[in-house]
Amino acid sequence: MTKVYGTGTYDFKRHRVAEYPVEPPLQLADKPADSKPGSSLPASITLSEIQRDRLTQIAAANWLVSSGDGDGGGEAGGGGEAEGGGGRPFDPELVKDIYETELVVKGGRKPVPLQRVMILEVSQYLENYLWPNFNPRAATFEHVMSMILMVNEKFRENVAAWTCFYDRKDQFKGFLDRVLRLKEGRDLSIPEKTNYLVFMINAFQSLEDEIVSETVLRLASLQSWHSLSFGRFQMELCLNPDLIKKWKRMIKRESKDATKRGEQFDPSSKLESNFLRNLMEEFLEVLDFKVFPQPDDDNGNDGTIGAYSLGRVDDASVLYCERFIEFLIDLLSQLPTRRYLRPLVADVAIVAKCHLSALYRHEKGKLFAQLVDLLQFYEGFEINDHVGTQLTDDEVVQSHYERLQSFQLLAFKKVPKLRELALANIGAIHKRNDLTKKLSVLTKDELRDLVCHKLKLVSKEDPWSDRVDFLVEVMVSYFGKQQSQKEAINALPLYPNEQIMWDESLVPSINYSGEGCLALPKLNLQFLTLHDYLLRNFNLFRLESTYEIREDIQEAVPHLLASINNEGETAFRGWSRMAVPIKEFKMTEVKQPNIGEVKPASVTAAVTFSISSYRAQVRSEWNALKEHDVLFLLSIRPSFEPLSSEEASKASVPQRLGLQYVRGCEIIEIRDEDGTLMNDFTGRIKRDEWKPPKGELRTVTVALDAAQYHMDVTDIAEKGSEDVYGTFNILMRRKPKENNFKAILESIRDLMNEYCIVPEWLHNIFLGYGNPSAAQWTNMPDLLDVVDFKDTFLDANHLKESFSEYEVSFVNPDGSENSLPKPPFRIRLPRTLKSNTHALPGNRKSDTSMDDVNVADAGSEKENLIVEAYIPPDPGPYPQDQPKQNSVRFTPTQVGAIISGIQPGLTMVVGPPGTGKTDTAVQILNVLYHNCPSQRTLIITHSNQALNDLFEKIMERDVPARYLLRLGQGEQELATDLDFSRQGRVNAMLVRRLELLSEVERLARSLGLPEDVGYTCETAGYFWLLHVYSRWEQFLAACADNEDKPSFVQDRFPFKEFFSDTPQPVFTGQSFEKDMRAAKGCFCHLKTMFQELEECRAFELLKSTADRANYLMTKQAKIVAMTCTHAALKRKDFLQLGFKYDNLLMEESAQILEIETFIPMLLQRQEDGYARLKRCILIGDHHQLPPVVKNMAFQKYSHMDQSLFTRFVRLGIPYIELNAQGRARPSIAKLYNWRYRDLGDLPFLKEAAIFHRANAGFTYDYQLIDVPDYHGRGESAPSPWFYQNEGEAEYVVSVYMYMRLLGYPANKISILTTYNGQKLLIRDVINRRCVPYDFIGPPSKVTTVDKFQGQQNDFILLSLVRTRFVGHLRDVRRLIVAMSRARLGLYVFCRRSLFEQCYELQPTFRLLLQRPDHLALNLYEDTSYTDRHVGDTRDRYLVSGVEEMSSIVMDKIYRIYQMRNPQWDQYMAHSEQAAGAVSDNGAPNDHMISTSSQETENASVPVPPSNTSGNMLTDNKEDSAAVHDPVNEKDGELSLQSQQKGETEPEVHKSDGNGDMPESSNDETKMQE
Repeated sequence: MTKVYGTGTYDFKRHRVAEYPVEPPLQLADKPADSKPGSSLPASITLSEIQRDRLTQIAAANWLVSSGDGDGGGEAGGGGEAEGGGGRPFDPELVKDIYETELVVKGGRKPVPLQRVMILEVSQYLENYLWPNFNPRAATFEHVMSMILMVNEKFRENVAAWTCFYDRKDQFKGFLDRVLRLKEGRDLSIPEKTNYLVFMINAFQSLEDEIVSETVLRLASLQSWHSLSFGRFQMELCLNPDLIKKWKRMIKRESKDATKRGEQFDPSSKLESNFLRNLMEEFLEVLDFKVFPQPDDDNGNDGTIGAYSLGRVDDASVLYCERFIEFLIDLLSQLPTRRYLRPLVADVAIVAKCHLSALYRHEKGKLFAQLVDLLQFYEGFEINDHVGTQLTDDEVVQSHYERLQSFQLLAFKKVPKLRELALANIGAIHKRNDLTKKLSVLTKDELRDLVCHKLKLVSKEDPWSDRVDFLVEVMVSYFGKQQSQKEAINALPLYPNEQIMWDESLVPSINYSGEGCLALPKLNLQFLTLHDYLLRNFNLFRLESTYEIREDIQEAVPHLLASINNEGETAFRGWSRMAVPIKEFKMTEVKQPNIGEVKPASVTAAVTFSISSYRAQVRSEWNALKEHDVLFLLSIRPSFEPLSSEEASKASVPQRLGLQYVRGCEIIEIRDEDGTLMNDFTGRIKRDEWKPPKGELRTVTVALDAAQYHMDVTDIAEKGSEDVYGTFNILMRRKPKENNFKAILESIRDLMNEYCIVPEWLHNIFLGYGNPSAAQWTNMPDLLDVVDFKDTFLDANHLKESFSEYEVSFVNPDGSENSLPKPPFRIRLPRTLKSNTHALPGNRKSDTSMDDVNVADAGSEKENLIVEAYIPPDPGPYPQDQPKQNSVRFTPTQVGAIISGIQPGLTMVVGPPGTGKTDTAVQILNVLYHNCPSQRTLIITHSNQALNDLFEKIMERDVPARYLLRLGQGEQELATDLDFSRQGRVNAMLVRRLELLSEVERLARSLGLPEDVGYTCETAGYFWLLHVYSRWEQFLAACADNEDKPSFVQDRFPFKEFFSDTPQPVFTGQSFEKDMRAAKGCFCHLKTMFQELEECRAFELLKSTADRANYLMTKQAKIVAMTCTHAALKRKDFLQLGFKYDNLLMEESAQILEIETFIPMLLQRQEDGYARLKRCILIGDHHQLPPVVKNMAFQKYSHMDQSLFTRFVRLGIPYIELNAQGRARPSIAKLYNWRYRDLGDLPFLKEAAIFHRANAGFTYDYQLIDVPDYHGRGESAPSPWFYQNEGEAEYVVSVYMYMRLLGYPANKISILTTYNGQKLLIRDVINRRCVPYDFIGPPSKVTTVDKFQGQQNDFILLSLVRTRFVGHLRDVRRLIVAMSRARLGLYVFCRRSLFEQCYELQPTFRLLLQRPDHLALNLYEDTSYTDRHVGDTRDRYLVSGVEEMSSIVMDKIYRIYQMRNPQWDQYMAHSEQAAGAVSDNGAPNDHMISTSSQETENASVPVPPSNTSGNMLTDNKEDSAAVHDPVNEKDGELSLQSQQKGETEPEVHKSDGNGDMPESSNDETKMQE
């Protein structure tokens, strides 16, 4: 079959990286031009060309601190030489020259020459030259403007922009003031104005930065009202009388300040008064006169229309206008800036003027028009600006009616011509057309008088006030009824259709470089209301999922090879794993609409398809479809003749695919050929009745989108459109992991229709306002005064270490002193717990209070902390009665996190790599269960793996298994004997019931009573009350009078016979106290037994499995665990069942999308208008990688990859940072611990022998290995973002082979890289070089850094790939993940000269470069074990490069074959002669087979006798790309030495660990290069 990899320009897989687009190769001029809009870096530019570039040479001479060798082959021996930086004095003329020749754009849409800015930014122009030499008074315009461009570039690349300014805070303020005054007395060009605007946008998006917010917030303060027109100013003060006093106080203060300075008080001259007004007027001037340049413009109105007719558009001005609207949207969408800006926007009537502008209607103004509509939405947002509360639907309608009524009253009194309007009902005048018609009776002057004088909506000085259309527009936008967002969102289909999918303005394609703006909402620090929060997330999530679905369709459809057959019908010659032709589609039911709605209540259809053409594995995937899975119905109708190449290039993607319609649907049920129900999780089919599906036909009943169906049917009726539902011929599925979008969108929509949804204590913090520490436990009511810590502390010293700030004194329960305290301990916690482990404020805003606390602690005596040591009651005489004990010695910081977690409120725990996040979380759950046994806790994680890790550890704590429940599909992977799914728990309860009832029968027999008391749980309950409990009470009464008789308990205990089967005798008869304790233990055992029976009673009464499972979930389970995906999918079910919980613990919360964190907080209904949630514990690490967002536009522009955890940290909410890691050697941990506040090492890392021993065969435990160009090239990109580096791939694989030949187990080595392209290349090299040898085989994992987050291994080989620009590794979070995966050895392969210059990565690379940058081996060590100390670097051998490493490996392989086969020497002698005849390389070769890896592969490679892979090693690129089939491979053997040690090779995995199948040779799954 023909290989088909996609379609045209979309011919690549999506990769989740923040990168720059790669253009087709261009001819490189001396200075690469930024020609057409949207173009970016030419792909042909190489590192050597960058090194020769004029800017690089200027940088080297003036400010580069250290520079590596030009071709990347730095000397072995450490860091580069210091040069340049201080060599020449600062020259302002040089800054001016660079700015004018390199940074000023002369034409086109782009405001900056991107490539020139990138070269300057990478060379640290800002950090090393512009900023150190900045003086606020003396700096030139070019100097300030250059700094603005560099800061903008940092924001574009998503790296920290303000960090370098913090070494001189006063100068930083000076710089910001200079920026604000930059325009005074100077006229900027359009690109300069755009860059200035982008800087202001970035500043207003950084309000968490104290200095930035202090400077920019005054621009949007009350002072800006000095520039309001007098009429609008009066109107605003009348509407907000509270502001009158504030205004008077401000004026008084300003005039006093002016008098002190000896100046005359003139508020209008102040920067704050006019800054925003001047920006708006500048924008309107550009919009009117620059967008459509025209030589003579006399009148604004005629001019714009004339220009519009010309159609000549200035692209730079259009971009400026778009950026300005983005700027206003940003300011109106956060409360601190909105409050005083909104009247200003209304006063200037920006929205009305934009609506009437020529650009709004022009084809090039499509994005501008979308942005204006978004601005209009935020201008009229349903919020009280001054109080900050959300307006209810009733309040919005009421305020709209009041506004119209007052206007009618005014019209009735003052405007006789509007008498008809004044007497009309509101419904007849509040629509646009009606209002325009009613106002048309007025003349231009009358209308102007009404709008400017009577209503004061616009200033009479406004030049636009002469235009009738403008005045009408102002009236309509002020008095017209806006559709509420709730109505709009309820009418919206949740599934995307073909029109939305390929609309680039709604769903941008992958190559968004961060230069332009988009009509998308942004997720920043603060939100106006919960409604606003949900709305932004709804829109972004909907568009992000649309983008992913579009990519999946473009991937699946081409493989079907659609064509038109002789009958004129669509036929499919190919096949696709994810899409199958439909045999039959029929609508089964369309229900009547609900009252008050027009769309049907539900629409269902039946779809029949065949799975006969699939292999077993793909068949099982289709058979695994289940309820709630989302499918897509496609209608494909290709053109009769294939499109010519010219037609294909002009055609849209749907045209090329022949795609007519796309509709989404959700599975209700799936049946096999016999009509038997498959994959039922509701309990309708019992597990023991399940049978495998029969036949090859499958019928799915699906629910279609009712809103979409209504729209389609209306189109058929009104426009005569085609019946979409009669044309479907393909059914497409998606990977289940990626297919939860519909449930999340539905949940958001449901939440928008609810009210009071977030707990009161979390509400303000959630929106980003108020005191950041308001929800911390010390500020919460209803605290637990006394906490029983159970097994948290291993001994008394452990407790003292944890409370080192206190003088700890131990007492007995009766208050007497305890000299030999043993756990468990109860502690009465003081409300202001002093400790160095106290939560740290997330940013500088809260620092002062923390410092004060610690200073106070230092000066005063230690306070006393009273700890009660008690003896727990005897749990029972049987081994299973004994509680499981914690063995982890928690650090003081972990104890602080546990204390915070068990108290009410918000707890945030930052867990750096290897610091025991999971152990801390489990202990919080354990202590919480014992202190609040009636409360229920919900556990949420991002991945099934993390959830299973957490669950397995809970199993080892003293929490009864019957109270644990694991929901979702991942419970099958749990490594426990017990089944924790709903079905498994129900079965366990039923089995347990039978066991307990038989125990009751045994108890009855022992008491000489009839055995039928153990018939049901109910009869057992009566038996307990009548016979068991009554006997116990009689026994206690008898004991009270006979405490002096040692054998009394033994003689009189009523249940002695029942406990006769205990492993040890229960009573000794020697001590009354001891025997009484044992008797109470026995009674405790009985009490627990009958308590469990009482819990089993419900399972007796409920007959269906579904009812039992639901009861278990809603009533029985105390700890319920699920993934965030499952929570979103099942929210509706949870609400229907009345699911309740008091506490929420979320692991990996820095990896979960904001909205996916929010939904789990709301899986229960409110109780009497209040939320039940008492605790929210978020555990994560914002210094590691954020959630995955596949579309670059949503990630970079909308910050959709910001997690709730990260936002809370940015807001300054206090968090506890765990500070002792137990994963990596302390030396390796130094590579990343600089990123954390105080990350140390656990004691055992310094004690354990394994961390003191060196890595056998290597001189160092970590090293950076510089990899120069290989065969004349560094990085390459066969398709955009698909970066590869052949030299690094060969080098990494050679080092892996070297390790395996020494005897390192393959499962202890992982190969990581930063790009998918490199991952596939390394896999190809492994298949070519490792798989043929049975003693080498593939490593544990070859994957990307992003996919390996949350995992670890002993040895990591890391390839950084890039040689031109650092790329997305500039995101420090990715670097931290990459550096923190290794326990014992980390070897980093990269281009030294590139990475050592990167400012953000310097702390790590400075450490790496203290060692040689050539791989240092110890060739005297032949096994994977050594006694050499890790610091012993003798016998060092530096490898010169890739070729030499390859030779060392081949030499070792040769020796192994010699040992295996004594005749091998004769064969090798012959092959060396042959190699010598062909070789061009005349270099002598004593101890190596060959010095070139190419020769190695072609001439002198030993042929494995077993020929496992079936092919020789080859240099043929096509052959090397074929991927092996692990199923047919023999189990690999280790080298001889490791076999002697008894090490075994792990089984070769069929998955790469990412949940994906390996890239196989079939067209559908193979990822193309």
